[in-house]
Amino acid sequence: MFYEWLAPYADQFQVFNLFNYITFRVGGAVMTSMLIAFIFGPKLIRVLRMKQGKGQPIRDDGPQSHIVAKAGTPTMGGLLILVSMVISTLLWGDMGNPYLWIVLLVTIGFGAVGFADDYLKVSRQTPKGLDGKIKLVIEFAIAAVAVYAVSRVSPGEPSHFGTGLAVPFLKDTLFNLGIFFIPFGCIVIVGASNAVNMTDGLDGLAIVPVMIAAASFSAIAYLVGNAVYAPYLGVPYVPGSAEITIVLGSLLGAGLGFLWYNAPPAMIFMGDTGSLALGGALGAAAVATKHEIVLAIIGGLFVLEMVSVIVQVASFKLTGKRVFRMAPIHHHFEKKGWAEPTIVIRFWIIAVILAMIGLSTLKLR
Repeated sequence: MFYEWLAPYADQFQVFNLFNYITFRVGGAVMTSMLIAFIFGPKLIRVLRMKQGKGQPIRDDGPQSHIVAKAGTPTMGGLLILVSMVISTLLWGDMGNPYLWIVLLVTIGFGAVGFADDYLKVSRQTPKGLDGKIKLVIEFAIAAVAVYAVSRVSPGEPSHFGTGLAVPFLKDTLFNLGIFFIPFGCIVIVGASNAVNMTDGLDGLAIVPVMIAAASFSAIAYLVGNAVYAPYLGVPYVPGSAEITIVLGSLLGAGLGFLWYNAPPAMIFMGDTGSLALGGALGAAAVATKHEIVLAIIGGLFVLEMVSVIVQVASFKLTGKRVFRMAPIHHHFEKKGWAEPTIVIRFWIIAVILAMIGLSTLKLR
C-alpha cells in the first residue's frame, strides 16, 4: 500500500523515492512484521492457552521426555507468523504484482489447511487431525492453481519459459517440461510444505532453517528479477519476481518475532498452521524464481528429515527393521542421548552451510 500511495509523489518529495527501491521496502517489511509479532505474541499466547486448555496433544509414540516437558504448551502459533507476515506484505508490497499474490495466497491457503488440522487436534485432544488424504488433495489443488498461474504470468522468451526448468551450474539453460511442469511444481510446493512440517518437532528447530531459506530465496528473487544481475549471473531473468522479496522479508521478520517465544523452552508451538504455510511459501518462491532444484539444496535439512521418515517406513514394511531409533531423524539423535538444544543448534549450523552451498550455484554457472 505504501508503494501505491507514496511512490507516485517521488518527484515532488524526494524522500518518497525510497519506496521505489525494493531493498528499502524489504527492510521495512522485516521490521514491521517483527514488531507485530513481538507486540501481539504475549496476547496470542494467553488467548490460545485459555482456549486450548491442555495445549497441543503429544504423540504417545514420540520421545517420552516430550510428554512431560511439552505438555500444555499451546499450538497454532503459526497464526502469529501469518498475521504479521500478511499485514507487513500488504503494507510494503506492490499490490499489482502477480508473483507477490501467488506466493502470499499459497502461504495463506496452506496455513488454512494447517489451522484446520491443528483445530481438530486441540478440540478432540488427539494427535490425529485432518485426514491425511484430504490434506494432500487440498494442498495439491492449491499448488496446481499457483503453478499454473506462474506458468501463465512468466515472460514468453523463450516460448517455453513458463514451463521451463532451470538446472544449477548450467548457464542460460531451460528444459521445457511442458504440461509436466504443473505436477512437478506441485510436488515441489507440497513436498516443501510437508518437509518443513516434519522438521517442526523440537523447540526452535524448524523456524530458524525456514528463516535461513527465506533470506536465501529473498536474495535469489532479487537477483532473478533484476535485468542487470540475472544476465550477468546466467540465471533465468523473471521480470517482476523481485517483489517476492517483500513476502519473504515479511516471513523473516515474523519468524524472528515468533522465535522469541518459540526458543527453548518454547512458550508456543507453530503447529501445522505455521509449518505447512512456511514450507508452502518457500516452495512457491522456488517455482516462481525457477530455482526449484536449488530449494532442495538450501532446504536440504528439510529434505533430510522427510527422507528419514520415508526410509524408516519403507525399511520397516519391507524388512520389519528400523534404520533409525526414531524418525524424523531429530528424534533419532534424542534417542541417542543428545540434548535438545544441541540437536537444534547443530541442525541450524547445517542449514547455514547448505544455504551457502545453494547460493554458490548463482555464480558457478
